[in-house]
Amino acid sequence: MRVEFKTMGIPMTNTAVMHIGELADRTGLSLRTIRHYDEIGLVKPSGRSDGGFREYSASDLGRLMLIRRMKPLGYSLEQMAELLSVIDARAAGESSPEEEESLARFRADADTRRAKLAAQLEMADEFIEELATR
Repeated sequence: MRVEFKTMGIPMTNTAVMHIGELADRTGLSLRTIRHYDEIGLVKPSGRSDGGFREYSASDLGRLMLIRRMKPLGYSLEQMAELLSVIDARAAGESSPEEEESLARFRADADTRRAKLAAQLEMADEFIEELATR
């Protein structure tokens, strides 16, 4: 089965692989950050080339994009790992009622964090407008 993903406006099939440099370009994350996420277990490459280079799939790209989207909301690496664990269990059809509850809590918390950022943005806009009138 061929599945197409669109990330950062770039289509990609689920069978395509990319090296870390392309993954960095597609996600906007640095090589160092991606390697760090690998070291702590947030994202593992799907494979290695014959030369030992990391190879990433569309699924790995999607996982990194989820992490990237959590960063501006202020989630810690531990919270990211917790959410990814719940998502992995759910994808495998093995999620427990506790994990479903955890996912619901993450959704509610993300809504709260987003509202806080929106309020801060509104204050920043008011500040910029105030400066423009002086």
